[in-house]
Amino acid sequence: MAQQVIQLDQEKLSCSICLDLLKEPVTIPCGHSYCMSCIKTYWGEDDQEKTHSCPQCRQSFTPRPALVKNTMFADLVEELKKAGLQAASPDHLYAGPGDVACDFCTERKLKAFKSCLVCLASYCEQHLQPHYDVAPLKKHKLVEPTSRLQENVCSLHDEVMKIYCRTDQKYICYLCSMDEHKGHDTVSAAAERAERQKELEVSRQKIKQRIQDREKDVKVLQQELEAINLSADKAVENSEKIFTDLIRLIEKRSSEVKQQIRSQQKTDVSRQKIKQRIQDREKDVKVLQQELEAINLSADKAVENSEKIFTDLIRLIEKRSSEVKQQIRSQQKTDVSRVKELEEKLQEEITKLRRKDADLEQLSHTEDLTILNKYPSLSHLGKSTSLPSIKQKSKQYFEDVTAAVSKVRDKLKAVLNEDGAKVSLKNTGADVLPQHKEPKTRAEFLKYARQITLDPVTANIFLSLSKNNRKATLMPAGAEMFWIHPEKFFKWWQVLSTEGLTGRCYWEVKWSGKVLVAVAYKDIRRLGTRSECGFGNNHKSWALECDSDGFTFRHNNNSTPISGPQSSRIGVYLDHRAGTLSFYSVTKTMNLLHRVQTRFTQPLYAGLWLPEMAGDSAEVCELR
Repeated sequence: MAQQVIQLDQEKLSCSICLDLLKEPVTIPCGHSYCMSCIKTYWGEDDQEKTHSCPQCRQSFTPRPALVKNTMFADLVEELKKAGLQAASPDHLYAGPGDVACDFCTERKLKAFKSCLVCLASYCEQHLQPHYDVAPLKKHKLVEPTSRLQENVCSLHDEVMKIYCRTDQKYICYLCSMDEHKGHDTVSAAAERAERQKELEVSRQKIKQRIQDREKDVKVLQQELEAINLSADKAVENSEKIFTDLIRLIEKRSSEVKQQIRSQQKTDVSRQKIKQRIQDREKDVKVLQQELEAINLSADKAVENSEKIFTDLIRLIEKRSSEVKQQIRSQQKTDVSRVKELEEKLQEEITKLRRKDADLEQLSHTEDLTILNKYPSLSHLGKSTSLPSIKQKSKQYFEDVTAAVSKVRDKLKAVLNEDGAKVSLKNTGADVLPQHKEPKTRAEFLKYARQITLDPVTANIFLSLSKNNRKATLMPAGAEMFWIHPEKFFKWWQVLSTEGLTGRCYWEVKWSGKVLVAVAYKDIRRLGTRSECGFGNNHKSWALECDSDGFTFRHNNNSTPISGPQSSRIGVYLDHRAGTLSFYSVTKTMNLLHRVQTRFTQPLYAGLWLPEMAGDSAEVCELR
């Protein structure tokens, strides 16, 4: 009940203009009371003899009544304040830093509830009430509270800008449309805002669709990442199993060979014992004893050698197994890194799109001028991140590795289990081969010409093969082909020929830049250091280095400078059986640069190494 009394007193002692408690209350002849400053402002400074009316009952007065302070109301207001009967608004309703304050609160200002684009003022809920009750005020345009109302006022004519000029894309007032914007394409600000609102909604829908598409792409990438890891694990598991089977097979074959050697040893010993019984002569007994000793020594040596050979073979397979696993894990790490990098880019794009969608959502609720100023920059979507497929390349690589390892296993099994293969002990004789006379003229060399092609499986990823795989060119960084194979040179820019070379062979190489013309054994390392893999830097390869400064022969990490006439064409002559390898500078005559005399233990393969500059090239010439 006491609260109702308080509320009643407050209503009686409130000004109907500012809606606050009366300050310097005055009562006009009709009986209504107002703040001295409020009624003066309402009536203005016009002629005192002019007719004035009451803001509430509209009763007219001529001349304007004299305004005298109502002391009784003033005392009552003071009593209310002292008694603390005036109810205080909660703190969260008052305007703070960053809030739009009510322009009509006289003491502590409340937060604005709406802003009027006609009055160019902001109102709290109490002071806004006349806009809902008074007929002329109901037509005013109310928007969310904003501190930028002056932006809606024309700087030239001091009028509210209610028109939008599409020709100049700016807000204007009515006077502007009759002056410098006369004849332009103009519409009401509300109509333009409605049109932009539709465009905003379309942009938001596009962004939402883009977000959904990017999220789907992220899921696809995550699935591909999982598939790459599973494929790599499977390839490692398969290679380990294959190499383990190979080791067991070799160990079994080693045991069988030792048994055959010991069996042959026992047979020979038995034969010698029979002869010893038949031959009574002491001389024959002595000879047989010597032969028995030789047989035992030979058998022991054969067992020792076979154990060493099979042990070396097992170590080689174990080493190759470790290299294959290293290559698989390296490729897996590369692909996983690319997928994760692409996933991060997509997540970043999704975050930007979500932020832009939120900005557009907020923009769709702002006033006309703001939406037109900000819409062009926010509505632009930008270029979407492309989504390449990595899964198939990675899967193909792992399948190629497994297939290559399986092929090696099958070949070795076939060699070890070859039908009718027997290990027998035989006396070895010297294989005396006739020495061939080396050709002198180019015509004589061409009688031994061999057509050679380069094997793309062995070519480093920075080498581009052309002219039916006879020419190799060094590509610049970024142009490499990501095709990895166990037979491919991993780090060094080299390539081997498809054909193995034995007997007498001759071929020519045309070069530019810096090139090493080489021959090498098939089993030269593909992955490792320069001394392990580089042509001319180990005992498995021989190379002639050619550049503008001259020639240098390289073998087993040793180099020999060569003097001779410069030529862009190098001739290579090989007599495999005789152990001869010769390099010639081919001009009008054949000029010998260097000759190697050695013993080749395996078929040789022609090789090229382009170690220096992108664009350098070497071509195996067609001689037939």
